[in-house]
Amino acid sequence: MIPVMHGPQMDRATKDASATAWALAARGGDPEAAERFVRALHGDVLRYVTYLSGDPQTAHDLTQDTFARAFGSLHRYEGRASARTWLLSIARRAVVDSLRRAAVRPRIADTTDWQTVVEGTQPRGLPGFEDGVALLDLLETLPDERREAFLLTQVVGLSYEEAAGFAGCPVGTVRSRVSRARAALGRLLDEAEAASTLVA
Repeated sequence: MIPVMHGPQMDRATKDASATAWALAARGGDPEAAERFVRALHGDVLRYVTYLSGDPQTAHDLTQDTFARAFGSLHRYEGRASARTWLLSIARRAVVDSLRRAAVRPRIADTTDWQTVVEGTQPRGLPGFEDGVALLDLLETLPDERREAFLLTQVVGLSYEEAAGFAGCPVGTVRSRVSRARAALGRLLDEAEAASTLVA
């Protein structure tokens, strides 16, 4: 029997257990379970690949690629790790592969001011858009390990234990990385606010 989710009050552990059960049922050929598995984890994957890649424009493609890869290897998934942890590890590989492809692909633009064109297409009217861009810019200044620990725990919502299993390091290391990331982001935000006050 596949567990049924009951709204936002459901805690993370129960959600993870449900997603894992749906993944295992989907492996057995249940199409409804496959759909529930995607719906349960789509948002987490999208947030993760957006921040990890630093490219909101390709985030949906990377998310689709992640799920395509997951369904392609679902027959090997045995539920030893939660489906979310397993899926995020696939997402990370999808982002890395995408960055490698982009690094060797020639970039062609039909305008000399491509950055202005791209910025003009961004949905700036959305609430929190500027804050999200600012956070993304600040996160890019962090060392890779701290950025990933911060994203996994503060953006994707993994527990410290899950993040440690995902990153292959002790829980204390993840806590330290997140703490240092928060401290660094706090300092950067203070500096940015001080600079904007001086300009004003």
